[in-house]
Amino acid sequence: MENKMFCYQCQETVNNTGCTKVGVCGKTPEVANKQDLLIWITKGLSEITTKLRTEGYKIPNNINKIITGNLFATITNANFDGKVIEDRILNTIEEKQKLLLELKDNNNLSEAALFVNLSATELAEKSKSVGALSTQDEDIRSLRELITYGIKGISAYITHAETLLAENENLNIFIQRALALTLDNTLEVRDLINLVLETGKYGVEAMAMLDEANTSTYGNPEITKVSIGVKNNPGILISGHDLKDLELLLEQTKGTGVDVYTHSEMLPANYYPAFKKYDNFVGNYGNAWWKQREEFELFNGPTLMTTNCIVPPKESYINRLYTTGVTGYSGCKHIEEVNGEKDFSQIIEQAKNCKSPTEIERGEIIGGFAHNQVFELADKVVEAVKSGSIKKFVVMAGCDGRQKGRNYYTEFAKSLPEDAVILTAGCAKYRYNKLNLGNIGGIPRVLDAGQCNDSYSLVAIALKLKEVFEFEDINDLPIIYNIAWYEQKAVIVLFALLYLGVKNIHLGPTLPGFLSKNVVDVLVKNFGIAGINTVEEDINLFFPEDKSEEINSSMLIGDLVRKYPKSISVLQTMGMHCLGCPSSQMESLGEAAMVHGYDENKLIEEIRKIASK
Repeated sequence: MENKMFCYQCQETVNNTGCTKVGVCGKTPEVANKQDLLIWITKGLSEITTKLRTEGYKIPNNINKIITGNLFATITNANFDGKVIEDRILNTIEEKQKLLLELKDNNNLSEAALFVNLSATELAEKSKSVGALSTQDEDIRSLRELITYGIKGISAYITHAETLLAENENLNIFIQRALALTLDNTLEVRDLINLVLETGKYGVEAMAMLDEANTSTYGNPEITKVSIGVKNNPGILISGHDLKDLELLLEQTKGTGVDVYTHSEMLPANYYPAFKKYDNFVGNYGNAWWKQREEFELFNGPTLMTTNCIVPPKESYINRLYTTGVTGYSGCKHIEEVNGEKDFSQIIEQAKNCKSPTEIERGEIIGGFAHNQVFELADKVVEAVKSGSIKKFVVMAGCDGRQKGRNYYTEFAKSLPEDAVILTAGCAKYRYNKLNLGNIGGIPRVLDAGQCNDSYSLVAIALKLKEVFEFEDINDLPIIYNIAWYEQKAVIVLFALLYLGVKNIHLGPTLPGFLSKNVVDVLVKNFGIAGINTVEEDINLFFPEDKSEEINSSMLIGDLVRKYPKSISVLQTMGMHCLGCPSSQMESLGEAAMVHGYDENKLIEEIRKIASK
């Protein structure tokens, strides 16, 4: 049967191979095909802008924003409105036509660059043939899609940063060049793998840009206890990642008697000092994005979605759901930006006539452990590591989702040794951030840096620890990476880690369906990428039982080298070069130290260090 659509960019795609009838996210075939067409012509526009730059032409900023906006609008769960996607397609083609006239040389351009048909019939027909499956070679297709998804993540970060007036032309140049390269049929697998790593490099740059934009505008996140209960006033719920939208909403609700609550992706806003001055900013309501159909209904008031993570709404609250920015859903009211401002009066007036939120839980959760806050605790953290109070950090960042298999992350967090600390950023934390995991010497065992927009903190913290402990290789740090993924911002975080040289990252609950077998093999061979197993198996893998205490003065040399072959190097430094002869093997460690004039305690300590690894 012919596919009505094909999409496999998210983790929940059907059978981990691709949605072909309707998206698991709720995306219809019509919208999916229009999004494929939008990405294709955006790649064509990028090919033109890249070529124009070589001719010395300065690309207008509105073109850069069209490209990043198109990419962001096609991220999973961002925009389900076919009319909006169609308008973007028409606008992109019109801008493309203008720029084609500016080209001095339009030879060797791809069909995507030259396609300028505005006929609705032609557009509908073309939309069915330009998606992922239009690339026949499975490995090339896999890498092209991988790069495109990473660039979608970068575009999301750029869009947020630009809302706060940050700019970085180099990122736009890279995005457009990389998109153009995904149309280049001369590139081989090795070329595209190099482009994956280059995408990671610019991913780090984009995350740093957004971090700087957020912290310079709203202050550095600080340790904060966030209320998860409710008050008696009517409320507005705000979700997504756009802090500027929250600022505008808080300003406009001052003195109205309407409270503002964050949901899911917006939780980290509670950690920023600038928002704490608003008396009506009262805390967080609910859990991860995928529970919104129940929680939005119980909230009773209106909800504003500022970015991705929309779930198709129930009829019971669709009239209370508003979208803004790149988001959209047919039947929901959309708040447009006019001259840099947004008017939320419609939402506020509706809220005044709604009941106060239904309480679904009580208490507090703690967060705000972004890089600046952790750096302030650096001495305390370093001392805990040196004393052995903290043995390992476990990066459990990334996304949450609906699949039952994600219960793994709750059970994994519960099963961690008490000397392990979780570093997190992203909604994956909703699987364990309300567990009582305690603290180590006053350091909470869950250090929450925020959401995927705050993932730069995880990079900065890892690099700081590398500097403090004077390690040459980032992989020598006592850090484990067990990351959950769902959508494209998680993909760029993965790229960023690979670019920084991090190896042995475990991804779950499944490896991406868009990775071909050969591409997986490359990632495993070069970077140690792996999936997850059972909780018990992974705990044993990440925290192997340390039997080094059995190494003592009475242990025979023969038993030692059989169990711990890496100890041979230590023994040889003390002059034992005949380890294979029977007399050497029957000596005890204490006897060998005495014979060779070596300090027994120092020898045992050195061998235990090697054995414990």
